Amino acid sequence: MKLYYSPGACSLSPHIALREAGLAFEPVLASTKSHKLQDGTDYYGINPLGYVPMLELDDGTRLREGPAILQYIADLVPTKNLAPANGTMSRYRLQEWLTFIGTEIHKSFSPLFNPGMPEEGKAISKTKLRSRYEWLDSQLADKDYLMGDTFSVADGYLFAVTNWAKPTGVEIADLPKLSAWHARVAARPAVQEALKAEGLAK
Repeated sequence: MKLYYSPGACSLSPHIALREAGLAFEPVLASTKSHKLQDGTDYYGINPLGYVPMLELDDGTRLREGPAILQYIADLVPTKNLAPANGTMSRYRLQEWLTFIGTEIHKSFSPLFNPGMPEEGKAISKTKLRSRYEWLDSQLADKDYLMGDTFSVADGYLFAVTNWAKPTGVEIADLPKLSAWHARVAARPAVQEALKAEGLAK
């Protein structure tokens, strides 16, 4: 398998999932700025949408969109418990989390990375993100991870996008449960491996 990624982008979440699952894969750097691979290949020729992540299977099949890739990886190695079994209410809870993270957190950061966005627009996004993180802090009050006691692919996704808070000026350091959760996820060996591989570890 090949994972097309860009350091620190949302592709960090399937990168974490692959390492948590113990699966062999080839990371392929795909710049989100130049849209070129390191050998000069035009990434648009691989993914016409131009963004990461993209997972390419050994048979050449390509899968786009982080939440779909995450569930595919989890289902390859069910014994790792990265996602509940299909058809269970727990699995729908996982999908609920993945949808929330994708639509309420991930996409709300987008204006903050847009140099053409007026400061007023960025302030609206920061306010929305702050309210969503306050709610997340309350949801983590009695849980180690989003799904309870067990790490899931949703935690890896939330971790990847939450790393954008500090550099974009979204204040969340004062949220104790969220901060404890972030530190807990960051300390996982697979997460550390992914961060080091992407040149993100301190």
